Amino acid sequence: DRICFAAGHEIIRQKRRDLVLCRLTPDLIVDQLIAAGCARKLVFSWAGNPGVGSLHAFRRAVEANAPPLEIEEYSHFGMVARFLAGASHLPFWPLRDYQGTDIPAANPRIKQVTCPFTGEALAAVPALNPDVTIVHAQRADAEGNTQIWGLLGVQKEAAFASKHVIVVVEELVDTSVVRADPNRTLIPGMIVDAVVVEPWGAHPSYAQGHYDRDNAFYVAWENISRDPAALARYLDEFVMGVRDRAEYLARQPGLTSRLAATPRVCAGVSYGY
Repeated sequence: DRICFAAGHEIIRQKRRDLVLCRLTPDLIVDQLIAAGCARKLVFSWAGNPGVGSLHAFRRAVEANAPPLEIEEYSHFGMVARFLAGASHLPFWPLRDYQGTDIPAANPRIKQVTCPFTGEALAAVPALNPDVTIVHAQRADAEGNTQIWGLLGVQKEAAFASKHVIVVVEELVDTSVVRADPNRTLIPGMIVDAVVVEPWGAHPSYAQGHYDRDNAFYVAWENISRDPAALARYLDEFVMGVRDRAEYLARQPGLTSRLAATPRVCAGVSYGY
């Protein structure tokens, strides 16, 4: 939900290099960033093309002789715990979910600690404090107060853990809209550095209330990403070959009408007292 494809494409166009990408379940945008030569390292939990299969550019990069893509792997909750620690200004977060697994053997950053209250042996993961967190959301005001609905993931925790926060939104709204529905504000403007208005910026992922997931693209990516030449052609045409998201959409006639969400507005909530 609300994966930052537009932001990722702009990173590719700017030819950023040596990035350390941190994400739970990295999917197609990470495959594209790796194929474009932007990434030096990936810190992640499960990686793949959801419902389809592998990320083939990612796999080729990991298996390359020199220089291979560095990887630092955790479980899903291991990554959640790292963001929680970072957002809470704690050095680490304890958890149980590595018992009986071989992930700690593959990742020396996962340590073992003893609970000072029970004596129980627990796993511990270090805090994660990114330099920049990019969040795609439905809306924000000009002050950066950001409202999200649907799957929330750990976007709030990642934002609070980060040194800088960029919010990409489907629409910019007046502050009065935000204040009228305060419980939907996930990220406060006080921690946001920049707001970018980029409709359809999450495609081929989805933004609830705006557009659906482009399942056909996820299926098509299997063959595109298997072939390095086909992947390079895709990047040339739809990323490097366009100036912005509007031009990206213009090259795919009918896409917005095919995926646009059917309005389904919930009843209002009274905040009166």
